[in-house]
Amino acid sequence: MKNFQKPGVYIIGAAQLKVEKQAALSIREMGAKAIRDAMNDAGIEQVDAIYIGNMLSGLISHQQQLGSIVAGAAGLNGTEAVTLEAACGSGGAALRNGYMAIMSGMCDTVVVCGLEKMSHHDKTFITDSIATASDWEIEGGQGASFLTLNAGLMQSYLDTYKISPDLFAMFGVNAHHNACKNPNALLHKEITIEDYINAKFISESLRIYDASPICDGSAAVILSKFPPLNHNNRPQVKITASTSATDFVGIANRVDPLEAAGIKRSGLKALDVAGISLGDINFFELHDAYSIIATLTLEALGFAKKPIGASGVYQAVEAYLQLTDLAGDNQLKKDVHIGLIQSIGGTASTILTHVLVKQ
Repeated sequence: MKNFQKPGVYIIGAAQLKVEKQAALSIREMGAKAIRDAMNDAGIEQVDAIYIGNMLSGLISHQQQLGSIVAGAAGLNGTEAVTLEAACGSGGAALRNGYMAIMSGMCDTVVVCGLEKMSHHDKTFITDSIATASDWEIEGGQGASFLTLNAGLMQSYLDTYKISPDLFAMFGVNAHHNACKNPNALLHKEITIEDYINAKFISESLRIYDASPICDGSAAVILSKFPPLNHNNRPQVKITASTSATDFVGIANRVDPLEAAGIKRSGLKALDVAGISLGDINFFELHDAYSIIATLTLEALGFAKKPIGASGVYQAVEAYLQLTDLAGDNQLKKDVHIGLIQSIGGTASTILTHVLVKQ
């Protein structure tokens, strides 16, 4: 009798471009390079499907159909390819769709690529374009941007718990510290708590170190139902859970905007599917495009009690590097076996959560 095994999804290769202004590369070239580098890392020549996570290409680069465009540029013309859009969570959405393609039995091996190119436009245009991920009727169309929306959440948090905005300093300090050890990060500059406190406010209670900058990036992972070949002597990394949830896009429509219900729903479901608890997790790649979202995430998932960014695929790459001991200066000192990554679109309205485990 044939021995049927429960399907699994492994990350067998990964690659990333440095996050910076990619003036020399077009968006298709950025995607193609990350994909080919990831395929070379995995030691493969073909995939069954390509999943691209992108938010803004059609709006700011006048280029839709990134799936087919990037497939051709990567030498994979004819391969099934689609683009997934979920605002800032687009990379996480692409990762989940690649995972589901393998778990369903439709594909054996796929490539997932998170891709965004924004630096060729001025900041005002990009800010307005990103605002299309808000509830346009009641937010973006009325002049709101993600700076003002997140500033509103921050102010609501400060008012509710009667705390100083200075207490958010460690999010920026920690992010800059980690970036200094990551050669692919955009900014390599340590900041202090004093730097944060003295930084200018860019919108209401939001300081410049509370928000992520505009940049270009492309990262890719190869997913397969087959455990990786032992050509690189790395530990196996398996995705043991992939979940998604939503919340009202318009903040005003939520019962309690500070509850982050979608974050909690997706995150706790992922832990349940993987059969683990918070205490089992060795590291957490959270979506910290804004300090307030990072805060609400930690509280919603239970890491902290009240009160206290192509990014989704970059998270998967970084988690893979941590679990295979390839993170270089950013490698966690303790032995790591389980990683949690969460990608968020909008002001926590589309949430994708994955659990990665070293086998």
